[in-house]
Amino acid sequence: MVTFFEIGTEARLKDSKLLKLDKMINWRRVNNLLAKVHLRDDSCAPGGYMYDKLKMFKAILLGQWHSLSDPGLEEALCVRLDFMRFTGFDLAQDIPDETTLCRFRNKLTERKLDKMLFKEINKQLEQLGLKVEKAQAAVIDATIVESAARPRKVIEVVVDREEDNLEQQEPTNSNICKYESEIKVEESVDRDARWLKKGKKSYYGYKTFVVAGSEDGFIIETHATSANKSEAGEFKTIMENIEARRGMADKGYASADNRQYLKDRKIKNGIMYKAARNKPLTRWQKLFNKLISKQRYIIEQTFGTLKRKFLFARASYFGLRKVEAQLNFKSICFNLNKALNMVEIT
Repeated sequence: MVTFFEIGTEARLKDSKLLKLDKMINWRRVNNLLAKVHLRDDSCAPGGYMYDKLKMFKAILLGQWHSLSDPGLEEALCVRLDFMRFTGFDLAQDIPDETTLCRFRNKLTERKLDKMLFKEINKQLEQLGLKVEKAQAAVIDATIVESAARPRKVIEVVVDREEDNLEQQEPTNSNICKYESEIKVEESVDRDARWLKKGKKSYYGYKTFVVAGSEDGFIIETHATSANKSEAGEFKTIMENIEARRGMADKGYASADNRQYLKDRKIKNGIMYKAARNKPLTRWQKLFNKLISKQRYIIEQTFGTLKRKFLFARASYFGLRKVEAQLNFKSICFNLNKALNMVEIT
């Protein structure tokens, strides 16, 4: 049943991307995945009000798309017509508060539904005729996403005031143990983040890995680690579920083991070669690197869009699992935004 609210907003928002997006996706299939979130987990409002899970997911998606904080998302749901129309919330109903939105997002993260939702959206885009999962070549790379926390490590020595007034004496084993037990080390609140020096600059945070299709640049696969993890060591993990004719990566992934892995998977080698001490690259290897580098621009464009448009140069949450979930939500937004520019919606 169409409400007066929907009739009014339809006319005002006829050119809105969100209305086009609402028609492009089969939300019933998305809602089936959300059934894994128990109803009791959604009830965070006073009086046990049950919010519709699909509306909640759409709200979370808008928060990631526009890089809104939970309070900012709550406010936007109250004042923006396109947000109300897209999610289905309106002022006649209870708008979820920031705590409810945060808890729902955390439930999706805990159950790893972010990855399942990302895969479902990709399947639907594939059915619209877009080359997402079945790209000719998969382009792999990683970028640094800084932690939401400030890195700090403070060592605080707490000394009893009474002992300050004691006469100086030779330290005994018992005194040393007592002082050692009173040394407190305060780590960063984001304990999964790690330091990485790149060039002359040091970063504290995570590495986010992305596989993009060589044709249109849709994000096919995602993965996240602490910033200090080796890129070459994560190659097999990020490529595990990839079906493509060729896998392309820069010199950071160069290893005999990774090339053999592609060969065993019957995927053509597209990993650039890296010179070693006393072993310069051959003419053929230099030519090979040049050909691969010309096709790898697509992954740089992907990271550029994620960081500029979707503001993902810095994480919004603490912990590896939450950062990886944010990567998946941002990747959904990235793919949907690209699809809106390529698919004609009537």
